[in-house]
Amino acid sequence: MCENCTKKVSIPALEREKIMSSAWNPAKKDNCDVDVVEEDLHFTSASAHVLIGEIMVCNCDLQKIKEDINYIEKRLKNIIDVLDRI
Repeated sequence: MCENCTKKVSIPALEREKIMSSAWNPAKKDNCDVDVVEEDLHFTSASAHVLIGEIMVCNCDLQKIKEDINYIEKRLKNIIDVLDRI
């Protein structure tokens, strides 16, 4: 997990299967498909599951940070509005 993440996320089996089938289906090729892992590194679906879980946790943390930033921006706008009236 990333340094700041303390939560663990469990991906439901159906969702995990959907992710894995679309990610590892060699017949499914889009124009943007790129090999990001060399074949001899033995990147498994288990390690992919761990990485996806870490990404999901960090995404939740980033969402919380975004909400905090929006809250602070609103407060600053209110402060500026009050100062404009003085």
